Amino acid sequence: MRVRWLLASLVTFVLAPAAVPAADPTYWNDVRPVLRKHCTVCHREAKLKEQEVSAGLALDTPANVLKGGKTPVVKPGKPGESLLLELLTTSDPKKRMPLDGDPLPAAEVELIRRWIAAGAPEGVKPADDTTTQVARPAARAVRKLPVTFATKAALPRSLKPAGPLALTLPVGPLPPVAAVAFSPDGKLLAVGSYGRVTVWDLADAKPTQVLTQVLGAVNDVKFSPDGKLLAVAGGQPSARGDLRLFATTDWKLAASLGGHLDTVSCVSFSPDGARLASASFDKTVRLWDVQTHKVLHTFTGHSDFVYAVAFSPKGDWYATASKDRTGRIIDAKTGQGKLTFSGMNDEVAAVAVRPDGGQVVTSGFEPQLAWWDADSGERVHRQAGHNTAVHELTFAAKLAASAGADRTVRLWNPLTGAQLRSLASEAPAVAVALDAAGKRVAAGCADGLVRVWDADGGRQLLTLWGGDGWLALTPEGYYAASDGLVAAGAWRAGGSAAGKPVEVLNAPELVAKAAHGEKLPEPTFK
Repeated sequence: MRVRWLLASLVTFVLAPAAVPAADPTYWNDVRPVLRKHCTVCHREAKLKEQEVSAGLALDTPANVLKGGKTPVVKPGKPGESLLLELLTTSDPKKRMPLDGDPLPAAEVELIRRWIAAGAPEGVKPADDTTTQVARPAARAVRKLPVTFATKAALPRSLKPAGPLALTLPVGPLPPVAAVAFSPDGKLLAVGSYGRVTVWDLADAKPTQVLTQVLGAVNDVKFSPDGKLLAVAGGQPSARGDLRLFATTDWKLAASLGGHLDTVSCVSFSPDGARLASASFDKTVRLWDVQTHKVLHTFTGHSDFVYAVAFSPKGDWYATASKDRTGRIIDAKTGQGKLTFSGMNDEVAAVAVRPDGGQVVTSGFEPQLAWWDADSGERVHRQAGHNTAVHELTFAAKLAASAGADRTVRLWNPLTGAQLRSLASEAPAVAVALDAAGKRVAAGCADGLVRVWDADGGRQLLTLWGGDGWLALTPEGYYAASDGLVAAGAWRAGGSAAGKPVEVLNAPELVAKAAHGEKLPEPTFK
């Protein structure tokens, strides 16, 4: 048996074909996966008009790569003269791509070098590739789905039809609203959804600015304490985090803070506005100098996604919430962990710090609110309320608020932890904000709408929608809207078409009063 095995092995060796050199890499088969992982979040055709994002360079097709930006970035057959390779290998971190990210692995750089040396061959495009956008014929434009906005208004029985009024608009489907924030003076409300931030002027109850210079999802928005900056956090999961600062004077991009290797989930300004903490799915928290845009430290103590971060009122520490079922207190000067909140049975998704700094409150997939002593790390008490996950917590003045997947926003006494009231949000509440005075509550909801309440009485003031157009609607049925929006929709009363007996509801001045908390008269229909 041994002789036969040796003979078989010898025959196999003698008859084995000579080694075949590896085939030259191609764009579609080899290079595109590398570029999609590291580069095309910013450098793709859809971002060419946003120079601060793409620098005028797209790498999402072979034609775009060869076209280059202001100058060619690839010279086929000449890797040593190709700017793309130079940008990937330079030792200068301010020039090296991906910007503010880790250098590409040597094997991936070598792959791109070989591809350029081989003449930058395109290869065979995958049959299911969707990189190239094909323009739809005008007759096949994307159909908008109807979205119905209910009101408490009702046409009287003397009119036909009669019954509760609702407005249906062709504006769906709507992406969830994942972020809301009041400006420090309460005059603005920033609203974040996928690919955009809508800034509402609450004096007029209409949008004053729409920011689309963001990459992918918007997970959080926060105004700086002086109101001069708006931080926008998000990005594309498993690709790159996106953290941007916009100047509120002209809404121009003030800085792009790169470095997170996964989506940025939450941000928090220090009380003096000099620093910004950012929590990310890359399991880190970064502390930034707002003026220099430099990283002061990176906390790496969590073993899984970091969902939330909140500064203490003195700015000497910040608290975190993580998928690893813990919360932490981190020294803001050293970046070292001081305390760990443990004992939770599920992911900790939300954290907030009481205005006096004495306690930290956490919650998440285990929906009870847990109150912790900020000095000892001991749990003071738990408070039940929500019956499913809590997505966000916040404090303002003498009030705390929580956003729940159980379709409620709940208000709490920040000293005792007792629940004050529950506000029905009609859809899972993803984000919540309180104005500085604790008078108004805003919630971003999974149905794509923002709901605003009077915090003292729990009375709903407004429903807001912003997309390709905008609508501000009061429970009484009064509305303000972008030109032509309501005309493209339909009013219904008691389920039947109502025609146009509701022009009395077109009342921007009353909607603006509602935005300030004023109680409105019931509409009169004739």
